[in-house]
Amino acid sequence: MNKYKTIDLFAGIGGIRLGFEAYGCETVFASEWDKAAQDMYEANFGVRPFGDINDIAPEDIPDHDILLAGFPCQPFSIAGKGLGFADTRGTLFFNIEAILDVKKPQAFLLENVKRLTTHDNGQTFAVILEKLKNLGYTVYHKVFNSLDFGLPQKRERIYIVGFRESIHFRFPQPPGYYKPLKEILQPDIEVPKNYYISTELREKRFSSVKGVPPFPSIWHENIGGNISALPYSCALRAGGSYNYLVVNGERRLTDREMLRLQGFPDSFKINIPYSQSRKVAGNSVSVPVIQAIAGEMMNSLQNKKDVVKEPVQLTLFEPQNEYTRSKAIVR
Repeated sequence: MNKYKTIDLFAGIGGIRLGFEAYGCETVFASEWDKAAQDMYEANFGVRPFGDINDIAPEDIPDHDILLAGFPCQPFSIAGKGLGFADTRGTLFFNIEAILDVKKPQAFLLENVKRLTTHDNGQTFAVILEKLKNLGYTVYHKVFNSLDFGLPQKRERIYIVGFRESIHFRFPQPPGYYKPLKEILQPDIEVPKNYYISTELREKRFSSVKGVPPFPSIWHENIGGNISALPYSCALRAGGSYNYLVVNGERRLTDREMLRLQGFPDSFKINIPYSQSRKVAGNSVSVPVIQAIAGEMMNSLQNKKDVVKEPVQLTLFEPQNEYTRSKAIVR
């Protein structure tokens, strides 16, 4: 298999990089503006990411085969204000567009929240797809839930894959299961006392939880204040309150547990405060999903089968009117 060169934009703590390095890819450039994420990235990969992507011209980014980017999701998130391109973070997609235009890599993978596909009645996503296709890329996209890839975390994300050549690509088939929480959660004896919530909060949650909680479980408090106890975690959020997710109604998730919920190995170093670990874990990607997509991208790049185009069939026997004369009807 060829050794592809990748760039890691909006890199976070390197979850997308991990998924592609599993197939021997070499990262030649990384960019991430958040200082805490830079610290953890450097501790684990031995290189500190470049800062603000706005501070480097596309021409100065190293040549690469695959562009990787988990571009900021807050402008499109349900938990955010949903401003989309009206949010300055939303316009960072156009940095990706400029780099693709100048560097012309063989392929790319972009990741964002599911709501990107429906934001502004689908117009935002339509703009993104149009711009990628206008650059000459064959584009594929699909929403996946991390629950279906072995992780006990309900996390739905849109993945957009593109190839400079018109080649066939098939998204991976999810295994369709998740490992039990007991394989993710640390034994209570290992968890410091300061992770446990106050007696008042604990009593409030036990009085509000719906049904009989499974054990173990992660209790989720939604925006409306309703409590649900589930045998998996709801999506980690960078901006979630300290009590947004509570293990068995008693304590907060540890930083190691949060990384496990995203599929990071226990060998991944944690060198930042807990408050920052919560943030970077919530902003990260689910590594097993990325790795599965990366494997299919490697197959497509190696085999380069042409896209199979469906033949256009004209309806010959319907009455001709202005509508049918102006549009080919595909069966």
